[in-house]
Formats: sequence, structure tokens, C-alpha cells
Amino acid sequence: MKILGLTGSIGMGKSTAAGMFRYLGVPVHDADATTHELMAPDGLAFDPIARAFPDVICDGRIDRQALGRVAFADRAVLKKLETILHPLVRDTENKFLANQRRLGRKLVVLDIPLLYETNGETRCDHVAVVSAPGFIQRQRVLSREGMTDEKFSAILSKQMPDIEKRKRADFIIPTGLGRAVTFQYIQGIVDQLT
Repeated sequence: MKILGLTGSIGMGKSTAAGMFRYLGVPVHDADATTHELMAPDGLAFDPIARAFPDVICDGRIDRQALGRVAFADRAVLKKLETILHPLVRDTENKFLANQRRLGRKLVVLDIPLLYETNGETRCDHVAVVSAPGFIQRQRVLSREGMTDEKFSAILSKQMPDIEKRKRADFIIPTGLGRAVTFQYIQGIVDQLT
């Protein structure tokens, strides 16, 4: 079974690309979705986060925006949060991979936003990076509810620059030329790896 890491900076179209892989029948493990599930009130990360960051609990839920403000403002706090979340996300990823192997899959995708930043590429056979021109990225991100220039800059500062990701990737998926072009590239990757 081949493991394809899928990554890209914020606003580059990674979620759209992951959906296209799914449409083509390729199982995708979504690290962001897993994190959301883990942080839900019944999730495995809820109690440890509530103990570590009691001020971000509101109405029995983790206020993700408050947690983000706290974590992105202080590297030590971010590290503490990652220490809680990363092992749990990795555990669900390992279970996903074991299950897909049992099912005899030829190709799976690990959708990991901070793949290179966390050395996740070492767990993959190949890496695909989604990429779009900077002005498209900026337009996409700033159209999100609650997003500001400052928040966007803070997020970008935690991510490896797009140009570096593209240099290291086995495949580059353009997402600024329309969905049909993106799909064509993804179809080509699937055909090549299966």
C-alpha cells in the first residue's frame, strides 16, 4: 500500500483536493477532522485540554477561537497543546492505515496541514502539495469568517513557505486554475500511484 501525504498552506485548496481523492475512491485520513473529533466534549483530548487550558472552556465545549488565540500567541502554550493532540492524532492515523492495509488498498492519503513542519513526510511514500498564487490564497483566507490580516500572518508564520513545500514535493497540485484542472492533476497522481 502506498501512502501519499497531502499538504499545503492555509487557503491553498487542500480540503477540495482531499475531496477529489475521495471521489476517485482513495481513502483519506484527515488530521484536521480528527483533531475536531478529539476536541469534542466526548473526545479523548477534551479532558486533557480542559485541565491544561481551563479558560478556553465555554458552555461545556472547547472554544476553538479562544484556544487558537492563546496557542498562537505563545510558542510554549502551542507546544503544550501539541503534546496533548499529536499522539492522539497519530494513534487514529495508525489505526486508519492498519484498517486500509487489511482491506487491501493500493493507495491512501494522509491529509496533514503541517506535514513538513512535523516531519510527517517520513511516514509517507510520496508527498503532494496543493498550491495556488499568493493573491488567490489571501483572497480565500480573508473571506473566512473571523479571519483578519493579523491572524492570517500569524498562521503563515507557523507554516513552511509554499515555495519550500513545492521544492520538497513529489507532486504539485495547482488549485488556482479551476477545479477541472485540479481534478485532472489528481487523476494523474492516482493513475501513476495505482
